[in-house]
Amino acid sequence: MIVSLTPNPSIDRAIVIDALLRGEVHRATSSRIDPGGKGVNVSRALAAQGTATIAVLPSGGPEGHLMDELLDTAGVARRSVPVSGSLRMNISVLEPDGTTTKLNEPGPQLSPAEVDALLTATLDAADGASWVVACGSLPPGAPTTFYADLVTRVRERGIRVAVDSSGAPMPLAVAARPNLIKPNHEELAELVGHDLPTLGDVRAAARDLVADGIEVVAVSLGSDGALLVTADEAVHAGAAITVPLSTVGAGDCMLAGLLHGLSTGKRPADALATAVTWGSAAVTLPGSRVPTPSDLVGIHAEVTHTPDPSLVLR
Repeated sequence: MIVSLTPNPSIDRAIVIDALLRGEVHRATSSRIDPGGKGVNVSRALAAQGTATIAVLPSGGPEGHLMDELLDTAGVARRSVPVSGSLRMNISVLEPDGTTTKLNEPGPQLSPAEVDALLTATLDAADGASWVVACGSLPPGAPTTFYADLVTRVRERGIRVAVDSSGAPMPLAVAARPNLIKPNHEELAELVGHDLPTLGDVRAAARDLVADGIEVVAVSLGSDGALLVTADEAVHAGAAITVPLSTVGAGDCMLAGLLHGLSTGKRPADALATAVTWGSAAVTLPGSRVPTPSDLVGIHAEVTHTPDPSLVLR
Protein backbone atom coordinates (compact mmCIF):
# COMPACT_ATOMS: atom_id res chain seq x y z
CA MET A 1 0.00 0.00 0.00
CA ILE A 2 1.31 3.44 -1.01
CA VAL A 3 -0.41 6.47 0.51
CA SER A 4 -0.24 9.80 -1.31
CA LEU A 5 -0.92 13.17 0.26
CA THR A 6 -1.87 16.11 -1.98
CA PRO A 7 -2.51 19.21 0.17
CA ASN A 8 -3.41 21.34 -2.86
CA PRO A 9 -5.11 19.15 -5.48
CA SER A 10 -6.75 20.44 -8.63
CA ILE A 11 -9.10 19.66 -11.43
CA ASP A 12 -6.82 19.66 -14.48
CA ARG A 13 -8.33 20.83 -17.75
CA ALA A 14 -6.12 20.22 -20.80
CA ILE A 15 -6.92 22.19 -23.96
CA VAL A 16 -5.25 21.35 -27.28
CA ILE A 17 -4.77 24.14 -29.83
CA ASP A 18 -2.72 24.52 -33.01
CA ALA A 19 -0.51 27.33 -31.67
CA LEU A 20 -0.66 29.66 -28.66
CA LEU A 21 -0.79 33.34 -29.64
CA ARG A 22 -1.02 35.89 -26.84
CA GLY A 23 -4.15 38.04 -27.00
CA GLU A 24 -5.83 35.99 -29.73
CA VAL A 25 -9.00 33.89 -29.78
CA HIS A 26 -8.19 30.18 -30.10
CA ARG A 27 -10.35 27.27 -31.25
CA ALA A 28 -9.54 24.13 -29.28
CA THR A 29 -9.13 20.95 -31.29
CA SER A 30 -9.84 18.83 -28.19
CA SER A 31 -10.00 19.01 -24.39
CA ARG A 32 -10.24 16.75 -21.35
CA ILE A 33 -10.44 16.98 -17.58
CA ASP A 34 -8.57 14.81 -15.07
CA PRO A 35 -8.19 14.76 -11.29
CA GLY A 36 -4.87 16.49 -10.63
CA GLY A 37 -2.19 17.45 -8.18
CA LYS A 38 1.11 15.63 -7.85
CA GLY A 39 0.05 13.12 -5.20
CA VAL A 40 -3.28 12.48 -6.90
CA ASN A 41 -1.39 11.74 -10.12
CA VAL A 42 0.91 9.34 -8.25
CA SER A 43 -2.09 7.43 -6.89
CA ARG A 44 -3.82 7.46 -10.29
CA ALA A 45 -0.71 6.00 -11.94
CA LEU A 46 -0.36 3.34 -9.25
CA ALA A 47 -4.04 2.37 -9.45
CA ALA A 48 -3.87 2.17 -13.25
CA GLN A 49 -1.05 -0.37 -12.89
CA GLY A 50 -2.88 -2.41 -10.23
CA THR A 51 -0.86 -1.21 -7.22
CA ALA A 52 -2.75 -0.63 -3.95
CA THR A 53 -2.92 3.06 -3.08
CA ILE A 54 -4.92 5.59 -1.09
CA ALA A 55 -5.04 9.28 -2.03
CA VAL A 56 -5.47 11.73 0.87
CA LEU A 57 -6.63 15.20 -0.14
CA PRO A 58 -8.87 18.10 0.87
CA SER A 59 -12.25 18.39 -0.82
CA GLY A 60 -14.50 21.42 -1.03
CA GLY A 61 -16.89 23.28 -3.32
CA PRO A 62 -18.21 22.14 -6.72
CA GLU A 63 -14.68 21.24 -7.82
CA GLY A 64 -14.36 19.00 -4.76
CA HIS A 65 -17.49 17.07 -5.75
CA LEU A 66 -16.12 16.73 -9.28
CA MET A 67 -12.78 15.52 -7.88
CA ASP A 68 -14.53 12.81 -5.86
CA GLU A 69 -16.44 11.66 -8.94
CA LEU A 70 -13.33 11.58 -11.13
CA LEU A 71 -11.33 9.60 -8.56
CA ASP A 72 -14.17 7.13 -8.13
CA THR A 73 -14.35 6.68 -11.90
CA ALA A 74 -10.57 6.12 -12.01
CA GLY A 75 -10.82 3.50 -9.28
CA VAL A 76 -8.60 5.43 -6.86
CA ALA A 77 -9.35 4.85 -3.17
CA ARG A 78 -9.39 8.13 -1.27
CA ARG A 79 -9.62 9.82 2.11
CA SER A 80 -11.23 13.19 1.43
CA VAL A 81 -10.96 15.85 4.15
CA PRO A 82 -13.83 18.38 3.96
CA VAL A 83 -12.72 22.02 3.69
CA SER A 84 -14.76 25.20 3.41
CA GLY A 85 -13.07 26.53 0.25
CA SER A 86 -13.31 25.22 -3.30
CA LEU A 87 -10.54 23.18 -4.89
CA ARG A 88 -8.61 24.89 -7.62
CA MET A 89 -8.87 24.27 -11.36
CA ASN A 90 -5.65 24.32 -13.37
CA ILE A 91 -5.51 24.78 -17.13
CA SER A 92 -2.86 23.34 -19.46
CA VAL A 93 -2.63 24.58 -23.04
CA LEU A 94 -1.04 21.94 -25.27
CA GLU A 95 0.47 22.51 -28.72
CA PRO A 96 1.20 19.81 -31.33
CA ASP A 97 4.97 19.86 -30.74
CA GLY A 98 4.48 18.99 -27.07
CA THR A 99 4.86 22.55 -25.74
CA THR A 100 2.79 22.93 -22.58
CA THR A 101 1.66 26.23 -21.03
CA LYS A 102 0.16 25.93 -17.53
CA LEU A 103 -2.14 28.28 -15.63
CA ASN A 104 -2.36 27.21 -11.97
CA GLU A 105 -4.80 28.67 -9.45
CA PRO A 106 -3.61 29.16 -5.82
CA GLY A 107 -6.06 26.79 -4.12
CA PRO A 108 -8.38 27.28 -1.12
CA GLN A 109 -7.37 28.94 2.13
CA LEU A 110 -7.15 26.22 4.79
CA SER A 111 -7.86 26.88 8.45
CA PRO A 112 -5.49 25.50 11.13
CA ALA A 113 -8.14 22.87 11.98
CA GLU A 114 -8.33 21.80 8.32
CA VAL A 115 -4.53 21.55 8.10
CA ASP A 116 -4.49 19.37 11.24
CA ALA A 117 -7.29 17.19 9.85
CA LEU A 118 -5.32 16.63 6.65
CA LEU A 119 -2.26 15.53 8.61
CA THR A 120 -4.34 13.25 10.86
CA ALA A 121 -6.08 11.64 7.87
CA THR A 122 -2.71 10.90 6.29
CA LEU A 123 -1.34 9.28 9.42
CA ASP A 124 -4.51 7.20 9.81
CA ALA A 125 -4.32 6.04 6.19
CA ALA A 126 -0.61 5.22 6.60
CA ASP A 127 -1.24 2.44 9.10
CA GLY A 128 0.36 -0.63 7.51
CA ALA A 129 1.53 1.22 4.38
CA SER A 130 4.93 0.65 2.76
CA TRP A 131 5.34 4.30 1.70
CA VAL A 132 3.77 7.68 2.31
CA VAL A 133 4.47 10.21 -0.43
CA ALA A 134 3.76 13.92 0.09
CA CYS A 135 3.58 15.93 -3.10
CA GLY A 136 3.11 19.36 -4.60
CA SER A 137 2.60 22.90 -3.43
CA LEU A 138 1.00 23.85 -0.15
CA PRO A 139 -2.35 25.65 -0.17
CA PRO A 140 -2.78 29.05 1.45
CA GLY A 141 -3.00 28.62 5.22
CA ALA A 142 -0.67 25.62 5.46
CA PRO A 143 2.59 26.40 7.29
CA THR A 144 5.88 25.91 5.45
CA THR A 145 6.77 23.30 8.09
CA PHE A 146 3.83 21.10 7.04
CA TYR A 147 5.89 18.54 5.09
CA ALA A 148 8.68 18.53 7.68
CA ASP A 149 6.13 17.79 10.42
CA LEU A 150 4.65 15.01 8.31
CA VAL A 151 8.06 13.44 7.63
CA THR A 152 8.88 13.39 11.34
CA ARG A 153 5.57 11.84 12.36
CA VAL A 154 5.54 9.23 9.58
CA ARG A 155 9.12 8.14 10.28
CA GLU A 156 8.30 7.82 14.00
CA ARG A 157 5.86 5.11 12.95
CA GLY A 158 8.56 3.21 11.05
CA ILE A 159 7.04 3.97 7.63
CA ARG A 160 9.12 5.14 4.68
CA VAL A 161 8.27 8.62 3.40
CA ALA A 162 8.98 10.44 0.14
CA VAL A 163 8.61 14.15 -0.66
CA ASP A 164 8.23 15.86 -4.02
CA SER A 165 7.80 19.60 -3.61
CA SER A 166 9.64 22.89 -4.14
CA GLY A 167 10.02 26.37 -2.72
CA ALA A 168 10.22 27.18 0.99
CA PRO A 169 8.68 23.89 2.28
CA MET A 170 11.25 21.70 0.54
CA PRO A 171 14.48 22.48 2.46
CA LEU A 172 12.55 22.18 5.72
CA ALA A 173 11.23 18.79 4.62
CA VAL A 174 14.73 17.67 3.56
CA ALA A 175 16.09 18.68 6.97
CA ALA A 176 13.58 16.26 8.53
CA ARG A 177 15.27 13.44 6.56
CA PRO A 178 12.66 11.77 4.36
CA ASN A 179 13.74 8.43 2.90
CA LEU A 180 13.37 9.68 -0.68
CA ILE A 181 13.06 12.97 -2.53
CA LYS A 182 12.28 13.50 -6.22
CA PRO A 183 13.11 17.00 -7.39
CA ASN A 184 13.36 17.88 -11.05
CA HIS A 185 16.48 19.57 -12.42
CA GLU A 186 15.36 23.11 -11.59
CA GLU A 187 14.03 22.16 -8.15
CA LEU A 188 17.32 20.48 -7.23
CA ALA A 189 19.25 23.60 -8.27
CA GLU A 190 16.88 25.69 -6.15
CA LEU A 191 17.35 23.33 -3.22
CA VAL A 192 21.17 23.43 -3.29
CA GLY A 193 21.39 27.11 -4.21
CA HIS A 194 23.35 27.03 -7.47
CA ASP A 195 23.05 26.05 -11.14
CA LEU A 196 23.63 22.44 -12.20
CA PRO A 197 24.48 22.57 -15.91
CA THR A 198 25.86 19.04 -16.30
CA LEU A 199 24.90 15.54 -15.25
CA GLY A 200 28.02 15.48 -13.10
CA ASP A 201 26.82 18.60 -11.26
CA VAL A 202 23.45 16.97 -10.61
CA ARG A 203 25.15 13.80 -9.37
CA ALA A 204 27.40 15.76 -7.01
CA ALA A 205 24.45 17.72 -5.57
CA ALA A 206 22.46 14.52 -5.08
CA ARG A 207 25.42 12.82 -3.39
CA ASP A 208 25.70 15.70 -0.93
CA LEU A 209 22.03 15.23 -0.01
CA VAL A 210 22.56 11.49 0.44
CA ALA A 211 25.54 12.23 2.69
CA ASP A 212 23.24 14.45 4.76
CA GLY A 213 20.85 11.56 5.42
CA ILE A 214 18.51 11.17 2.43
CA GLU A 215 18.56 7.50 1.39
CA VAL A 216 17.41 7.98 -2.23
CA VAL A 217 17.58 11.09 -4.40
CA ALA A 218 15.84 10.68 -7.76
CA VAL A 219 16.12 13.64 -10.13
CA SER A 220 13.83 13.89 -13.15
CA LEU A 221 15.64 15.54 -16.06
CA GLY A 222 12.93 15.88 -18.71
CA SER A 223 14.12 14.69 -22.10
CA ASP A 224 17.49 13.81 -20.51
CA GLY A 225 15.88 11.01 -18.47
CA ALA A 226 16.46 10.64 -14.75
CA LEU A 227 19.29 10.13 -12.27
CA LEU A 228 19.03 8.09 -9.08
CA VAL A 229 21.64 8.38 -6.34
CA THR A 230 22.05 6.31 -3.17
CA ALA A 231 25.00 5.78 -0.85
CA ASP A 232 26.10 2.88 -3.07
CA GLU A 233 25.46 3.98 -6.64
CA ALA A 234 24.51 6.66 -9.13
CA VAL A 235 22.40 5.37 -12.02
CA HIS A 236 21.03 7.15 -15.08
CA ALA A 237 18.10 6.01 -17.20
CA GLY A 238 16.34 7.34 -20.26
CA ALA A 239 13.86 6.32 -22.93
CA ALA A 240 13.46 7.65 -26.46
CA ILE A 241 10.04 9.20 -27.17
CA THR A 242 9.59 10.35 -30.76
CA VAL A 243 6.08 11.83 -30.53
CA PRO A 244 5.49 13.57 -27.19
CA LEU A 245 1.93 14.75 -26.57
CA SER A 246 1.96 16.19 -23.04
CA THR A 247 4.47 16.48 -20.21
CA VAL A 248 1.76 17.21 -17.60
CA GLY A 249 2.04 14.66 -14.79
CA ALA A 250 4.95 12.77 -16.36
CA GLY A 251 7.20 13.39 -13.35
CA ASP A 252 4.43 12.18 -11.05
CA CYS A 253 4.09 8.97 -13.06
CA MET A 254 7.87 8.55 -12.81
CA LEU A 255 7.67 8.88 -9.03
CA ALA A 256 4.81 6.37 -8.94
CA GLY A 257 6.88 3.89 -10.93
CA LEU A 258 9.86 4.39 -8.64
CA LEU A 259 7.82 3.79 -5.48
CA HIS A 260 6.14 0.79 -7.08
CA GLY A 261 9.53 -0.69 -7.91
CA LEU A 262 11.04 -0.03 -4.48
CA SER A 263 7.97 -1.30 -2.63
CA THR A 264 8.06 -4.58 -4.57
CA GLY A 265 11.71 -5.21 -3.66
CA LYS A 266 13.41 -4.16 -6.87
CA ARG A 267 16.98 -2.91 -6.76
CA PRO A 268 17.23 0.88 -7.11
CA ALA A 269 18.51 0.64 -10.70
CA ASP A 270 15.61 -1.62 -11.71
CA ALA A 271 13.14 0.62 -9.88
CA LEU A 272 14.53 3.59 -11.82
CA ALA A 273 13.97 1.71 -15.09
CA THR A 274 10.34 1.19 -14.09
CA ALA A 275 10.06 4.85 -13.14
CA VAL A 276 11.40 6.09 -16.47
CA THR A 277 9.17 3.68 -18.38
CA TRP A 278 6.06 4.96 -16.58
CA GLY A 279 7.09 8.61 -16.93
CA SER A 280 7.98 8.25 -20.61
CA ALA A 281 4.68 6.50 -21.32
CA ALA A 282 2.84 9.43 -19.74
CA VAL A 283 4.49 11.82 -22.22
CA THR A 284 2.87 9.90 -25.09
CA LEU A 285 -0.64 10.42 -23.68
CA PRO A 286 -2.97 13.44 -23.91
CA GLY A 287 -3.43 15.88 -21.02
CA SER A 288 -2.57 14.38 -17.66
CA ARG A 289 -3.77 10.88 -18.51
CA VAL A 290 -1.77 8.21 -16.70
CA PRO A 291 -0.46 5.06 -18.42
CA THR A 292 -2.10 1.67 -18.17
CA PRO A 293 -0.08 -1.55 -18.70
CA SER A 294 -0.82 -1.50 -22.43
CA ASP A 295 0.66 2.01 -22.72
CA LEU A 296 4.03 0.70 -21.49
CA VAL A 297 4.41 -1.71 -24.41
CA GLY A 298 7.27 -0.72 -26.70
CA ILE A 299 8.88 1.73 -24.27
CA HIS A 300 12.38 0.67 -23.23
CA ALA A 301 14.34 2.41 -20.50
CA GLU A 302 18.10 2.24 -21.03
CA VAL A 303 19.98 2.13 -17.72
CA THR A 304 23.57 3.34 -17.41
CA HIS A 305 25.57 2.56 -14.28
CA THR A 306 28.42 4.87 -15.34
CA PRO A 307 26.64 8.03 -16.58
CA ASP A 308 28.71 10.60 -18.46
CA PRO A 309 29.32 13.46 -15.99
CA SER A 310 30.15 15.90 -18.81
CA LEU A 311 26.68 15.63 -20.39
CA VAL A 312 25.24 19.14 -20.67
CA LEU A 313 21.59 19.05 -19.66
CA ARG A 314 18.91 20.61 -21.81
